[in-house]
Amino acid sequence: MPHAQLDPQARQDLALAVVEAKIRKDLTWQELADATGLSVAFVTAALLGQHALPADAARAVAERLDLDEAAERLLQTIPLRGCIPDGIPTDSTLYRFHEMLQVYGTTLKALIHEKFGDGIISAVNFRLDIQKVDDPEGGSRAVITLDGKYLPAAPF
Repeated sequence: MPHAQLDPQARQDLALAVVEAKIRKDLTWQELADATGLSVAFVTAALLGQHALPADAARAVAERLDLDEAAERLLQTIPLRGCIPDGIPTDSTLYRFHEMLQVYGTTLKALIHEKFGDGIISAVNFRLDIQKVDDPEGGSRAVITLDGKYLPAAPF
């Protein structure tokens, strides 16, 4: 039976324990995801407190990280999602995403509505991919794909 977590601090504390164990065991997010058969983006988000893991995936991760049964159960609870404290992030990487939405958010909204009509892009039925590619001008570029199902608004 699925259970919902009402205390974001519980999942935050578990995320801290996960990161500590990941560092101690010198594992990558990809290695943890490989143990589950799920995508690295989904598993990383789950381990950082943003998704519930299926029981078999929670078991596999708990074993890799030497987490106890309570942590394994907590990994399966539905979290309070999207809880970034203090509104505007101060971490430079997170802030750049905030900045991208500040600059391009209205453009994305306008183009989505022009192509699809009134509605939203789902963050539940969603896929995320990150690729590192060479920049022809030197260095690297991050290619981030946000792939969400379109859900039309419906009058009622």
